[in-house]
Amino acid sequence: MKIYMAPMEGITGYIFRKNICKYFGGIDKYFTPFISPCEKGVLGKKVLREILPENNKGQYLVPQILTNSAEGFITMCKSLEQYGYREFNLNLGCPSGTVVSKGRGSGFLAYPDELDRFLNDIFKSGYRISVKTRLGKNDPEEFYRLLDIYNKYPIYELIIHPRTRGDMYKNRPDTDMYGYAVRNSKNPICYNGDIFDMEYYNGFIEGFPNTDMIMIGRGLLIDPGLALEIKNGGSISKQTLRSFYNSIYEDYSHILSGSTPLMYKMKELLTYMVFSFEDPERISKKIKKSKTIAEFDDRVNELFGSYELKK
Repeated sequence: MKIYMAPMEGITGYIFRKNICKYFGGIDKYFTPFISPCEKGVLGKKVLREILPENNKGQYLVPQILTNSAEGFITMCKSLEQYGYREFNLNLGCPSGTVVSKGRGSGFLAYPDELDRFLNDIFKSGYRISVKTRLGKNDPEEFYRLLDIYNKYPIYELIIHPRTRGDMYKNRPDTDMYGYAVRNSKNPICYNGDIFDMEYYNGFIEGFPNTDMIMIGRGLLIDPGLALEIKNGGSISKQTLRSFYNSIYEDYSHILSGSTPLMYKMKELLTYMVFSFEDPERISKKIKKSKTIAEFDDRVNELFGSYELKK
């Protein structure tokens, strides 16, 4: 089984990736949070930090690009190619309102003719391109037309999150429509959606035993060792999880300006990670209500000292 880590804006940046690679591993491919092309393909400081090879040692990293401009996509690929990248991912899944309103991400799915022309242009470039898609903008039946379009092009990997944009992250993934893709896609497909633990993974694989690629997002924020558990069995230890957390905390303390931004950055991560522990709701509320870094650190010490990991 190949396991990919889904990008999540603001959380799975190079610091998170570096540390999950160091302390847990088991991930075959990492994706950057989406990069929006600028007119001349100039890479800003934030993007450079994300993609510099020295910040991503030991990883197979794929830049994810968010755009509805074929010219912008190709220009960005050329800029990133200078840093050694040959594979790129097109984001057709982001459900954010600001993204969708501009006809990008999952908003692009509402314009299949324009999407078809876009794909025709970018696949002339010769780059290795994967696509991360939802089923459609509003209705899962939009996917029948979309898959016909995808089948026209040599998509390196078609990563399917079987929800519509309207679903956001609610409702259950539409595994019936994923099954349709399994039967009808001419390109290799990868499943993405709600793999939070071994129970869901085992149930999914029972239904789709021939799936050999999965992408995990929130599940790796909750349990950073999940990929390794899927591959090798076993479970993470609280000591390793604490070391992982401490290392991320230390890394961010060197690049963020002051304790308040650091506290909010770590709160964002703990919003997910706390659900690795038994009875997470009570301590989660305490963490969220912390107003100073000292109070926040005390709550984190309480989490790791007094709460046990879920079995």
